[in-house]
Amino acid sequence: MNVRKAKHGWIFTLVFTLISIAYVFPIALVVINSFKKKAYISKKPFAIPTDKMFVGIENYIKGIQRTGFIDAFFTSLFITVLSVGVIILCTSMCAWYISRVKNRFTTALYFLCLFSMIVPFQMVMFTLSKLADMLKLNNPLGIVIVYLGFGAGLSVFMFCGFVKSIPLEIEEAAMIDGCTPLQTFFGIVMPIMKPTCITVAILQTMWIWNDYLLPYLVLDMTKYKTVPIAVQYLKGGYGSVDMGAMMGVLVLAIIPIIVFYLACQKYIIEGVVAGAVKG
Repeated sequence: MNVRKAKHGWIFTLVFTLISIAYVFPIALVVINSFKKKAYISKKPFAIPTDKMFVGIENYIKGIQRTGFIDAFFTSLFITVLSVGVIILCTSMCAWYISRVKNRFTTALYFLCLFSMIVPFQMVMFTLSKLADMLKLNNPLGIVIVYLGFGAGLSVFMFCGFVKSIPLEIEEAAMIDGCTPLQTFFGIVMPIMKPTCITVAILQTMWIWNDYLLPYLVLDMTKYKTVPIAVQYLKGGYGSVDMGAMMGVLVLAIIPIIVFYLACQKYIIEGVVAGAVKG
């Protein structure tokens, strides 16, 4: 039996290793081609850069200059950080309220949050763009409200699962000691929810930072551009693309999110398990 398990273990290891390579390979290909001359990216996309192909950081400099990458980077950073902070704050409080107050309103609110997770974005994107223009949400501050709406469903679901695992006696003891509901939440509940907060932050950050469609529909393109939108400005007439500059900008866009993910990845499984199993 142990021999059979060991054999199956090697099979699973091999399969998941191959899957991992399949996912990592495109990223490695982008990095390799970002140091090549434009002509060789199309002719020899899988070749390691030689002295003849190597172009140094020229592609990065050209990409930054042609896309306005610096401004787009800080716009994306502002939108991502603020949106994630607002999502965590609002949805954690909402989940706590839903889990502790049992009535028809909170039940309906919970199911509305779940319903928002299954509605296809394509069904609402036209009316969303019109509504955003009417309400003057076509700026970095306004789009934060839009992201809160679209990110609330998954976040409330995860927080509700975790809040159910928190002993109610802890909160009752805090209230007996004179804590107000807000003091109880921020002083007792919020620190306990740290694993789920980090998990939600990682998932929402990866989504918002890489999102192209929502900023394109909502933001005023004459004033604001996020990184995914700025990359598209490397396209020339008749569909021509400066592949070298695009590869360089793509690497610069990928680096922040990869660093953030690697720094926080250990909390993902902990937060998901805490929200899904304990509840």
